[in-house]
Amino acid sequence: MEVLPRATHLVGSRRQRALMPRYRPHVAARPSWRCRVCGTAWPCSPARLALLGEYREDRIGLLIYLATLLYEATGDLPGQAGQDRLTDRFITWARAR
Repeated sequence: MEVLPRATHLVGSRRQRALMPRYRPHVAARPSWRCRVCGTAWPCSPARLALLGEYREDRIGLLIYLATLLYEATGDLPGQAGQDRLTDRFITWARAR
């Protein structure tokens, strides 16, 4: 006779999964350009890691994408941060080393 797993094992597994935090993407809230998840200046560290992973094989594409976002952020944040600071925040970190 085959022994089937008890239902309590299944319930415990589901419960355990329900208690585990789900990943929430770290995206920018506009027009403040702060992370919707952690509230820091975007791109925050988790967003940078995600972008580097997503554009792993296309660094030029990543830099073009970030330059586009820099242009949009410059319009949303006039006078709040110098152009050099925004460039460091959006692009400098992503250059190949």
